[in-house]
Amino acid sequence: MAGYGVANERLRVLEELEREIGASLQSAGTVILELSKEKAGERLLERQAAQFGAAVLKVEAELSAQIRYLTQVATGQPHEGSSYAARKGCQLALNRVDYARRRLGELARACEGMLEP
Repeated sequence: MAGYGVANERLRVLEELEREIGASLQSAGTVILELSKEKAGERLLERQAAQFGAAVLKVEAELSAQIRYLTQVATGQPHEGSSYAARKGCQLALNRVDYARRRLGELARACEGMLEP
């Protein structure tokens, strides 16, 4: 099933994103720790601050891409690899069949009541 491949890839990207967030927090923690020292290492501060900035930009871009994808899927727009629209259509058809079955049962009971003397 292609849908599971897409979903698994999306989950893998989110896990990678989670690791990136952890790394950026670690960089921020190193900067704060270094700033608390009496003589801060300027090169270490610059390197860690640059790593933090790059990580934030990467996380922001990837989260935006994930939000765009979820918006497309949630609005029912066609999307390659998404089975949402098909599942929704199937569920609606099943609901209509169930409704028709109940109405036919009610009609059959009403007709039986009319035929009995």
